[in-house]
Amino acid sequence: MSVTVLVADDHPVVRAGIVALLRLEPDLVVVGEAADGHEAVRLHEQLSPDVLLTDLRMPGLDGADATAAILRRDPAAAVLVLTTYDTDADILRAVEAGARGYLLKDSGPDVLVAGVRAAARGETVLAPAVAARLLHRVRSPTAPQLTARETEVLRGVSEGWSNAEIGRRLFIGEATVKTHLLRMFAKLDVDDRTRAVVVATRLGLL
Repeated sequence: MSVTVLVADDHPVVRAGIVALLRLEPDLVVVGEAADGHEAVRLHEQLSPDVLLTDLRMPGLDGADATAAILRRDPAAAVLVLTTYDTDADILRAVEAGARGYLLKDSGPDVLVAGVRAAARGETVLAPAVAARLLHRVRSPTAPQLTARETEVLRGVSEGWSNAEIGRRLFIGEATVKTHLLRMFAKLDVDDRTRAVVVATRLGLL
């Protein structure tokens, strides 16, 4: 029995590579490709694939928000996140949005293919490193939790970007950047950008 797959990734070369890999498997059928979260939501509604394989960080609407939107319409939808990001905030946000699995892009092709099939069967799929992080979170529930957007803003701070530059790169307003910073400061119990980076790094949030 064939498994239909919708692939969402904003990097054309990466997306093409994933599609080519999946098409090597006789039981996996790629029915569509999306370059951002909005397109993923639209194509999922049109195509009703067995599995949505999506990147996490995409412009406009990211993978977690797209997942949440899709599951509001179709609670039985199977979403498998494939990303380079393994921070606690990213993982938790995707899982809380309803993703059925979370794999890292450094996984082997056999792991990815097996993950797609498992997600289609209704199974939970987690990379070992991701499973370990989730287990640690369960054991340490009091650790501060940053949203994916807050983590992106903080990563920009760690790179030495100004609020204006962070806003341009993330396609958000400078005032929104300041709001995310203030929320992060409160969560991390700090009062400046440098301290926020130091504390977040120590806690494994960056």
